[in-house]
Amino acid sequence: MDLLIGEFNNTLDDKGRVSLPSRFRSILPGNRVFLTQGGEDCIWVCPPEFWEDLLQKVLNSTSIFKASSRVVRRRIIGPAQEVEIDKAGRIAIPQSLRDFAGLSKDCVILGQLDYMEIWNIDRYRNYRGSTETEFRMSFEELGSNVGEAEHASPGGLDPEEGKE
Repeated sequence: MDLLIGEFNNTLDDKGRVSLPSRFRSILPGNRVFLTQGGEDCIWVCPPEFWEDLLQKVLNSTSIFKASSRVVRRRIIGPAQEVEIDKAGRIAIPQSLRDFAGLSKDCVILGQLDYMEIWNIDRYRNYRGSTETEFRMSFEELGSNVGEAEHASPGGLDPEEGKE
């Protein structure tokens, strides 16, 4: 299974287009993606299958009768755009999404396994700096969880397996 991984610096052209990394283009099925506002100040770039799954998750876990659900729907579904990847491997980012993410020239494209993020390079650097402590604590917690799982079940096997 090919995964969308990696961090790539890129530039937005005068027409609001950015080239997707060739490695990502070779993985994407077809020539279209869905763009929407990300959870932070970035744009999510979603392959069609991921987008369909995301929509189902949003719809199944929200209600139009709850204010917090409407906020999530308005941030994810409302600004979404389907865009084509042109023959040069570029996508045109709508002005509303460029404004949201603060994109003007230099940007970072991050692979997130099954989707991508596009960040203004300065916002991304600030985000990384502002979340350093949280990352270190989460990293430690993950290490503890992994360690506990390994001790409970060495090699991922059931400790009872193979006993007679």
